[in-house]
Amino acid sequence: MTIPARPLGSQGLVVSAEGLGCMGMSHSYGTPDDAESIATIHAALDAGVTFLDTAEMYGMGANEELVGRAIAGRRDEVVLATKFGLRANPDGTRSIVGSPDVVRAACEGSLRRLGVDTIDLYYQHRVDPSVPVEETWGAMSELVAEGKVRYLGISEAAPGTIRRAHATHPMTAIQSEYSLWSRDMEDNDVLATVRELGIGFVAYSPLGRGFLAGTIRAYEDFAETDYRRHAPRFQGDNFAKNLAVVDRVGELAAEKGVTASQLALAWVLAQGNDIVPIPGTKRRTYLAENISALDIELTPEDLASIEAVAPKGSAAGERYAAEHMAHVYR
Repeated sequence: MTIPARPLGSQGLVVSAEGLGCMGMSHSYGTPDDAESIATIHAALDAGVTFLDTAEMYGMGANEELVGRAIAGRRDEVVLATKFGLRANPDGTRSIVGSPDVVRAACEGSLRRLGVDTIDLYYQHRVDPSVPVEETWGAMSELVAEGKVRYLGISEAAPGTIRRAHATHPMTAIQSEYSLWSRDMEDNDVLATVRELGIGFVAYSPLGRGFLAGTIRAYEDFAETDYRRHAPRFQGDNFAKNLAVVDRVGELAAEKGVTASQLALAWVLAQGNDIVPIPGTKRRTYLAENISALDIELTPEDLASIEAVAPKGSAAGERYAAEHMAHVYR
């Protein structure tokens, strides 16, 4: 199949209609397998999935290095996105930093680890409440002027912050979690704001951190090092309630002759041509399954059936632990 392209925002960036989230290759989801991860990135590029997403935080820089090795010699095939400003500390805590000096140093570090001269899309990973967003974005705008970055974005920001950043330098994309069980962007005016301003929307975790695939049946299925062991939606009664929703989605998928993952991805793709999902995987098998979702056409009846079994707000539990939820929608 030929992977279609979608304009991301109104500043001129065009990306594959589905991207590849690379975080799980080095961070949060069990033991890394660099060889299979690099093979997966190569398979994505071969198939036409050219929009790759990483961040300085993922694996404390290791993921950017991995992506850099994978795209060596193929840079012209890639739309490369990375992020700065959310950092994992050795003690397990996180820091959010957005001062102008941090912006410049972070960009230089990402360019070095990725082995490239220019980053196509550079996101502020989380909003630093101690630094006016205008200062952060002023420094980011300087990177564009210097040719080190082509387009700018922000992740998990509130509408007012999006407007202020966009007024400082035109914003190409916002990245936030969006899936059948994470639909708060529909109610908190983020989607409405970016559509008003002509900003693209990149949906991370469009498969509910893999749970919507239906292959995780018990808490014990998560590896000891898997982030999901500590996430509210995978704890106790929440796990059972969410599994019931996943099973209902799986039943609809079976009726349509597709997998639960494909149906969930097709739902995100159907929410608008300004939305680009970036499902993450570190295995070629799942990559091929995700790509096939682009061929699925959902009728109004299909969408109504999905809404009936997985309505807005059906997920039990917050998407992050309290200390991390405090860092979103700023």
